[in-house]
Amino acid sequence: MAKKKIVLAYSGGLDTSVILKWLLEEGYEVIAYIANVGQDEDFEAAKEKALKIGASKVYIEDLREEFVTDYIFPAFKSQAVYEGRYLLGTSIARPIIAKYHIAIAEKEGAEYVGHGATGKGNDQVRFELGYYALKPDVKVIAPWKMEEFLTRFKGRSDMLNYCDQHGIPVKATRKKPYSEDDNLLHISHEAGILEDPAAITEEEVYSRTSTMAKWPNEPELIDIEFKAGIPVKVTNKSNGVTKTGALELFTYLNELGTKHGVGRLDMVENRFVGIKSRGVYETPGGAILHNAHRDLEGLTMDREVQKIRDQLSLKVAELIYNGFWFSPEFELLMHVMDKAQEYNHGTVTVQLYKGIAYPVARTSPAALYDPQQSSMDEEGGYDQRDAAGFIRINAVRLRNNTVVRKRAASTKKKAA
Repeated sequence: MAKKKIVLAYSGGLDTSVILKWLLEEGYEVIAYIANVGQDEDFEAAKEKALKIGASKVYIEDLREEFVTDYIFPAFKSQAVYEGRYLLGTSIARPIIAKYHIAIAEKEGAEYVGHGATGKGNDQVRFELGYYALKPDVKVIAPWKMEEFLTRFKGRSDMLNYCDQHGIPVKATRKKPYSEDDNLLHISHEAGILEDPAAITEEEVYSRTSTMAKWPNEPELIDIEFKAGIPVKVTNKSNGVTKTGALELFTYLNELGTKHGVGRLDMVENRFVGIKSRGVYETPGGAILHNAHRDLEGLTMDREVQKIRDQLSLKVAELIYNGFWFSPEFELLMHVMDKAQEYNHGTVTVQLYKGIAYPVARTSPAALYDPQQSSMDEEGGYDQRDAAGFIRINAVRLRNNTVVRKRAASTKKKAA
């Protein structure tokens, strides 16, 4: 009888290494899938480890270019920010990982897909909603929600002991103070010593951005050119370096942001499952891109369009965070965002200095800004006398409100 075949999302870390071995013990043929979304990882070493544990095959998929063009850029074009602060670094990576997970399962004729996300976090939701949206008949194995797995592995110590028993090498130790998730867009730090929201994050926790002591004492100016809300070129005004191409451009923004300590965030957020959690994030290139893009919109976007877009951006962020990238409502909103960015062309000059990405200048061939209209020294086609009627019309309801309230107060006083 043929073994049940499963494609396991594999990182080479403690959890997925234990899960791989456990699935083998449960009678599955396990194909390991490693998604390269820009994390700092030795992929060949992870592959060899998976094969040594017993995986029948290992896929390593380089998704970096597509991650930038089809996931990072659309999200940032939409100004999607979760709870006003979080740039969705982990959330944006999950749908592309799920997409290729399903593609490999279909290629291999695997009935099952599996992952190592816990039952308390957001990633379990993001992965599984993605799986079901892309392949409705797929069967998902999520060990951290299975009684037989939870009975055997009650915590980290049990898993480390299991690795010792089976000769599985792991980098993790019993004293690791927090956990991390890394990709091209950001790195997150959470759990362990960071679970106390009153505890100040030590400088040593920050591993993507340079330490504060090394932040340059001189600012650096860069130009970011956009077409329809998408960055197409970065020019360093300080040294003349120019980058084009999505991956190369974004990687360079990361380098600059890392150098100047841009993109740090320490916050308590609301997980989709109803739990509050504290996360420490580093998003150097993303923070630069977010600030520059928002700044250009001030020059090119109609006021009322921007108001509507901003309301919808909140929904886009929520959908990304909660795992609904492959949903009809997300598809609809992306069409709206494309339309809103239709004329968002131009260049923004950003000053990088001491943890801040500060837009200092902007130009656009589609600018709605008219210097003559805005000038205090020129009429510029704007008749200031028209403002008198404009103000009187807008004051009608305010005056009526005051009259009615005074009348009502007077009547109430007489009745008393």
